[in-house]
Amino acid sequence: MMSVRCSAVVFDGAPLVPDWVSPPGDTMLDLLDERDWTQQQLADRLGFSLKHVNQLIKEKVSLTEDAAIRLRNVLGASIGFWLTREAQYRERAALLAAAEHNAAAIPWLELFPLKELMEVGALVRGRPVGKSKPEVVGELLAFFGVASPAQWDGQYARRQSAFRRSHEDQDDVAAISAWLRLGERAAERMDTPRYNETSFRQALGQISTLPRQAPEQAGPRLRSLLNAAGVTLVVVAALPRSRVSAVARWLNAHRPMIQLSLGKTTEQFWFSLFHQAAHILLLSKQKTAVFLDDPGRDGAHSIEEKEANVWAHDRLMQPAFGQTEDRFPTAEY
Repeated sequence: MMSVRCSAVVFDGAPLVPDWVSPPGDTMLDLLDERDWTQQQLADRLGFSLKHVNQLIKEKVSLTEDAAIRLRNVLGASIGFWLTREAQYRERAALLAAAEHNAAAIPWLELFPLKELMEVGALVRGRPVGKSKPEVVGELLAFFGVASPAQWDGQYARRQSAFRRSHEDQDDVAAISAWLRLGERAAERMDTPRYNETSFRQALGQISTLPRQAPEQAGPRLRSLLNAAGVTLVVVAALPRSRVSAVARWLNAHRPMIQLSLGKTTEQFWFSLFHQAAHILLLSKQKTAVFLDDPGRDGAHSIEEKEANVWAHDRLMQPAFGQTEDRFPTAEY
């Protein structure tokens, strides 16, 4: 009898699935044996050629709805039984093919901060060792929303030409892309209207009058104000290797996004927020650019970064924000 064997998922704590599945042809052969029929006799009753019956048994042709009806009439069981057996076999066969394909991409895993992605729930927690590595490749592809490492390279690795780095050591493209993707996935779960610059400026004016609260306290109000203006705000834990903790970018032509980690201090968070807002306002025509920032570190200072620093500093030092001393220096980036 034919069967397809597939590697089981071996992540710690994850439910195990059977590592094998037999095709509908196995059941057909069993029933033929019980009745002491030949394949020719079955073919005559089904109204199929002997060749077609043999191909059904060997899974060289798919078991269709029409074949399921005929098998129900001749061999018994329900139409759903035969179609389910076919679907389960095809699924397992596809999983086996994917595992074999992913096995060739195992070296690709070395580019990414897998442990950190597991810790934030982007990948199933477990050790990516041994025969579990093909499953990790598959999960990583699903995380990025691409079919293969080649597509990842086209969608993410080559995107680095759009990066506007604030520090020269922001060169780990895989780690940076992973952090950016965490933000994208968070944004995908949010319903945001089209961007309106006037509303965005008004929202920033209201935000500047809020009490200088910790990010956890101010977060819901900030998101509400920005979302109404068509700007998505997501807070994502930093990935150490990325050396990025603040980003301004456009997800599409009508949806800018600010992505921040919480930072070390409340002042740093607020400065990062307004710094990224400045990128969106001052450089709204550069919608393909991705501004990578990491506040509190010395690094390269482009014209764009200096302009964003000054803009953010000026807004945060307004009396309405409650500042009595300069705690937002323009050299934050």
